[in-house]
Amino acid sequence: MLDYDEEAERYDALRGGEPRAAAAAEAVLSLVPRQARCLLDVACGTGIVTRLFPRARPGLRVTGADLSASMTRLAAGRLPGAVVRADSRRLPFRDACFDAVVSVWLLHLLTDPGDVRAVIRECARVLRPGGVYVTTVHKGLSHNVGSDIDAVLADRPPSPVPDAPGTVASCAAGQGLVPAGEARFRGHGQGRSPRRTADDLRRGWFVTLPPGHPLVDDFATRLSALPDQDRPRPDPVFTLQAFRRTP
Repeated sequence: MLDYDEEAERYDALRGGEPRAAAAAEAVLSLVPRQARCLLDVACGTGIVTRLFPRARPGLRVTGADLSASMTRLAAGRLPGAVVRADSRRLPFRDACFDAVVSVWLLHLLTDPGDVRAVIRECARVLRPGGVYVTTVHKGLSHNVGSDIDAVLADRPPSPVPDAPGTVASCAAGQGLVPAGEARFRGHGQGRSPRRTADDLRRGWFVTLPPGHPLVDDFATRLSALPDQDRPRPDPVFTLQAFRRTP
């Protein structure tokens, strides 16, 4: 897994920047009821998406939380006084205190099924009855756009899918959360090029191919043989699912 403290300074630039953030924020808010007055963004990262929520919804009070010290520092610069450093499995908030809770690009990082359950349990705990939890699902599949890069990577060791829709729905149901909608958004600027994918391989982007793995160089060599080394292939399209806490 990537070191997100180390990645913080270049995180936004490598992941679509403002266009991707705007698309994510719009999709999330399409699932958040208009009457919501307070929203928690769990694993808010640099805050590039988080800060757009109150801009789009004047009067919406937003809090961000992230475990990475470097990410938290950057997010706090964008949302002064509204960001805390916290473990998403043990949120430092009282029960039923938010109208909406968001976790974008988080669950796919949790290789332990117990951690997935813990995060969803905590998000449900801090939701008020009738509140909505919004999260991305099956992020890994979103990046498979049917390109020549995907063909090269098809036989790499399979990755776990902790954020599979069925898994997330089951965990949500166990916490009294019922389905409340779905949305999709484009990951602008995240289309992979062969050269960038090879670089990502070498720095540990792929969970089952950590730096130093004997297959890393083999896949990197095969990627280097593809045409148009710096041409991005199609952008991924991410899926959001929403769940409502029952009274």
